[in-house]
Amino acid sequence: MSADGREPAAEPAGSGRPVRSGTIPALADGFNARLETAAGLASALVPGGTMVLVPGRTAAGGSLSWVESSGKTQLAVCVAESLWQYHKVELLIWVVATSRASVLCGYAEAARDAMDVDPMGDAEAVAARFVSWLAETSRPWLVVLDDLSDVANLDGLWPAGTAGRVLVTTANPAAFSAQRGALVQPVGVFSPREALSYLMGRLTADPDQRTGAIDLVQDLGCEPMALAQASAVIASSALSCRDYLDHFVRRRDELADVFGGYPPPASVTWAISVEQADRLSPGGTAQALLALTALLDGHGIPGTVFGTPAACGYLAGGGAARGSTAGPADQELAQGALLVAERTGLLATDLAGSVPMVRMSPVVQAALRAAMPDGMLERAAAAAADALLQAWPEDDQPPSLANALRSCAASVQRAAGGALWSGGCHPLLPRAGRSLDGARLTAPAVAYWTDLAASCDRVLGRGHPDTLIAREHLAEAYLVAGQAPEAVAWFRWVLAERSRVLGPDHASTIAARHNLGRALVAANQLAESVTVLDGVASDYARTRGSDQLETLGAQEELAAAYRAAGRFDEAIRLYRRALTDRERFQGDQHPDVMTTRQNLAGAYLADGKLKPALSQYKRVLADRERILGPDHLDTIAARGSLGSAYHAAGRMAPALRFFQQARAGYERALGADHPETLASSASLARGYYAVGQVTAATTLLRDTAARCERILPPGDPLSEAVRQSLTNIAGG
Repeated sequence: MSADGREPAAEPAGSGRPVRSGTIPALADGFNARLETAAGLASALVPGGTMVLVPGRTAAGGSLSWVESSGKTQLAVCVAESLWQYHKVELLIWVVATSRASVLCGYAEAARDAMDVDPMGDAEAVAARFVSWLAETSRPWLVVLDDLSDVANLDGLWPAGTAGRVLVTTANPAAFSAQRGALVQPVGVFSPREALSYLMGRLTADPDQRTGAIDLVQDLGCEPMALAQASAVIASSALSCRDYLDHFVRRRDELADVFGGYPPPASVTWAISVEQADRLSPGGTAQALLALTALLDGHGIPGTVFGTPAACGYLAGGGAARGSTAGPADQELAQGALLVAERTGLLATDLAGSVPMVRMSPVVQAALRAAMPDGMLERAAAAAADALLQAWPEDDQPPSLANALRSCAASVQRAAGGALWSGGCHPLLPRAGRSLDGARLTAPAVAYWTDLAASCDRVLGRGHPDTLIAREHLAEAYLVAGQAPEAVAWFRWVLAERSRVLGPDHASTIAARHNLGRALVAANQLAESVTVLDGVASDYARTRGSDQLETLGAQEELAAAYRAAGRFDEAIRLYRRALTDRERFQGDQHPDVMTTRQNLAGAYLADGKLKPALSQYKRVLADRERILGPDHLDTIAARGSLGSAYHAAGRMAPALRFFQQARAGYERALGADHPETLASSASLARGYYAVGQVTAATTLLRDTAARCERILPPGDPLSEAVRQSLTNIAGG
């Protein structure tokens, strides 16, 4: 251990093992590596470099919307797998970058997989720590940012480092005209040789089907999507390339008469694929499946969605409303429809990851939505929303599944218009918001609840119960995000509405008053918080009984408000009463009892009553070590608290020992850059300074300050406190 109490710097515990993080799509059947039109991508992506795959323009001047599906993601998979196979990278991280929330989730998953730490805390902070770690690690890594829709999604989170490579796919090449020295690689049509090779490779079962392949390649303009759809239809039928070309030309000419010119080849082939799917599926199942899939997020739809009663019932009814009941025969029909849609080139099923996914090109989805007749979108949206809700696990696990479900919910919400507001706000919408809350996606959660509350207000009215619920969630999201004044304002509104509608003594009104009290404490409006929480504690005791755990919780929150307001005697009195009651109700080994004891110790310490504070802290540490184990985070926190009590008592030898133990414990459990580790480092540094070890204190504070500035957002209180301590000790 060095003089500043730090262990020698090292990679995380899992640094010796290769890591793949994120759901990496499988290579499509018949994938073409494009040795003529996209050769050498892997070798061109050098350490420290960024490559961006963007749409190219077709030789026929096709619509840019169809060219967007030129195979960028498949080439990215090929590059990633090539670098992995030849051991050029040890960390392969795949992130769907269509939204800020999706990026944050991908980074949190990668932090857990690559750094071997529990990604606790706010997702923005976890992501910042991960990006910082990428900049410092010597392990070769690749981060793929697939379908980056807006460069703002990566604000403050661009991965960089001398050991790393970054590969981006995007439909927006203009955003990267001068971004970070990136190598921009257009991905357009196949070369004629590549196109013919691809088509031949897809038609191996019956060589006679290859007749006319050269002419078909030429008329399809060598477009990857058109070739994929055409080859799928041919392979699933008795047609030859010549037969398909005849049908393609007739359909193209029909569309040309309508639109006054030849459409892009893929805008013809997808319609032929839909016709083939209809022929192969009974009772309109194919059209219903395609309508359902077109409303979800084509980057990855959890396969479980299609097995839900809502989806199976909708598909079995051929797109008609059938409720949410479905039997084994309906599930078999749904699976058959998926298989047919895949065989005709309209979607792909991917079993490569831990969660089976269904994928569909966004431009195919857009074409399907545009072609839906009146009423179909509304029915499909209702079925999709119900199916997502049924497929959503209560615990939001695994995180990759929850992220995919949130993305699908957002996609349905964008496409559905008013279809999710019939009779009120569809339950899917608040479920998606609660999922953001649970994933600690604080900034996206605030934005989401703000939008949902505004929509409820506009569509349902200010007095509707769903509007009230949305605004309550918005207030809570503000509170979790550290925006206490905004939380107070919204909790006041909720309390006023609940009091007006339900009366002051209703359970929901008391709960709203309780929430307001918590927010007032966080906003440092302490005098009012004491008044509000005192009333809440009395309300709980009166309506639920003084011996209920909920009443005890309210009394302890009142005690915390007393302590924050400097009214220590009243805080101690309430904590002691709560501790006695909890021991009687829950037993002296219950985690809640230990927490109450720690709060009592903190109140004693704040009041300068050091002897009882030390006594209670020692008891807490002993109990937590015995019940939770020495490496539990609550046990580590107890060591830090006991160190602070010893420090306040002037007993520096045990104070330093517990500060060092706490800091080492946090670093083992959470990593060197976690806010808890940084806070414990600051406490240890102040302990060093108190015993005259100025050099050790200064060294540790400078390291901690640098980590805080790199990891934490600007103006973070911990960063400010560490910087002030450094200024006081060493003049900055």
